[in-house]
Amino acid sequence: MSRRRKEEEDPFERINRLFREMFEEFDEEIRRLMREMERVHEFSVEHYRSMVGKPYVWGFEITIGPDGVPKVKEFGNIRRIGKSPKISEEVEPIIDVIDEEDKIRIVAELPGVEKDKISLKTSGMKLIIKASNHKKYYKEVDLPAEVDISTAKATYRNGVLEVELKKKKHVEKEEREIKVE
Repeated sequence: MSRRRKEEEDPFERINRLFREMFEEFDEEIRRLMREMERVHEFSVEHYRSMVGKPYVWGFEITIGPDGVPKVKEFGNIRRIGKSPKISEEVEPIIDVIDEEDKIRIVAELPGVEKDKISLKTSGMKLIIKASNHKKYYKEVDLPAEVDISTAKATYRNGVLEVELKKKKHVEKEEREIKVE
């Protein structure tokens, strides 16, 4: 073997290094969240009394984006307003937005809701999901592209809502001269 080949990083070492770096970033994010939770506990007695007896859901999802950067998404019914959390009756569901070549798929977890109690609306480049049954859900989803609303399809099975929206095909109606350089 050549000397250069020995100096190259072993593929298994590279994978180990990448996992170590990923877990270090994950560990730092957990530490940040723990500091945030410690800060949350510094509230007044009145604030705690307002939270007693109300169900609350809070969690986070960590994914690695196409750029290799970890992304943390929070979900639940705890909202931050200034320095204090507020428990909302509406839970923010776990959402996945899948940007495909010609369409956008949105998958939302809405357990405990009947199909006829789900409301979907679009506004600009947003999809608004609202559900109200024994549980209440609300989420405004930012869409990565403009969509053709007339082609929208939605299915709901076993607590999972899937919405498929075809992307708009932009066709310029205006003629323009193209300069050749």
